[in-house]
Amino acid sequence: MDLRALRYFITVLEAGSLSRAAHSLYVAQPALTAQIKKLEAELGTQLLERSHAGVTPTPAGNQLYEDARRLLSDADAMCERLQRLPQGPEGSVTIAMPFLLTSLLMGPVIAGLRETHPRIHVFVLDDLSLMVQKAMLDRRADLGILVDTPSLQELQLTPLASEAIFFCGRDANGSVAPVLQPSQTAAGTAAASSYPCIDFADAAAQPLVLQSRRFAIRQAVENAAAQRQARLNIVHEHDSARVIRSLYHCGAGFTFTPACSLAEALPWRPQAPRAATDPQWIVAQVVNPSLQRHYHLAQHPGKAGDAAVQVVRHAVVQHARSLIDSGIWQARWLHEARP
Repeated sequence: MDLRALRYFITVLEAGSLSRAAHSLYVAQPALTAQIKKLEAELGTQLLERSHAGVTPTPAGNQLYEDARRLLSDADAMCERLQRLPQGPEGSVTIAMPFLLTSLLMGPVIAGLRETHPRIHVFVLDDLSLMVQKAMLDRRADLGILVDTPSLQELQLTPLASEAIFFCGRDANGSVAPVLQPSQTAAGTAAASSYPCIDFADAAAQPLVLQSRRFAIRQAVENAAAQRQARLNIVHEHDSARVIRSLYHCGAGFTFTPACSLAEALPWRPQAPRAATDPQWIVAQVVNPSLQRHYHLAQHPGKAGDAAVQVVRHAVVQHARSLIDSGIWQARWLHEARP
């Protein structure tokens, strides 16, 4: 059975005779009769009652008529939809990344791809850095952005960017302002930071609101404390990023946050004038030692020839570069684009 045979059958039934149907289809009547008989043989049932007055459908013929019309309508609609789509790569691509990067990067990337490559569907797995790495190793993601992981067996990794980690919170009693230092070139960036600096030892002595040791930022802070033999004054410890944000926004302590999340960390809208912001709010680059995060773009070697994966990879790289070039993301570009 094919679509042409079904179209012939519908035309015969609607014309009421084989001769009239053959005339409208521009085919010889014997050829049309042969097509109907072949269809009846394939289905194993009689479809038409023939008489000198023409043809009428059997019960099976009536059922086939209804089903065939729906089938042919769906086939026509499918062809029309496919013809309207632009040519280009298609498929589903999953990208895994730390949740702090997701808000900064993925909205514009997904929206842009919807316009330029509507046949590519992007799915995002945002999680802890360790879980992002696991998603890549388990092959649950096609692309990934890994934190502080320059190499990993079974994956192709290329440097993407590095950024500084900042100290922020509300200085309600004025204890932090006196220890702030003038701004300097932020670690991991190519230009001077717009924020002042704070010595790590001074930051560690403040009441801290931190996530648990499962988190990469907490691990970096712990390593810096061990390096400086400093004690961390932790007053609140929670795994939820929303709880941490709520705590330091209300003045319960200070936290450490990477440059990519500064817009979310600030208690005001980024577009608000500086004069309208909270004068007690502190954002400072951590120095002595500086705290940095390095991001690497990960891909499975077998995905190098997947056109949809490469389109998404290019879109992520281009948007990350534009954020850094415009100063929205205070980071240093490390990626060398492939030819």
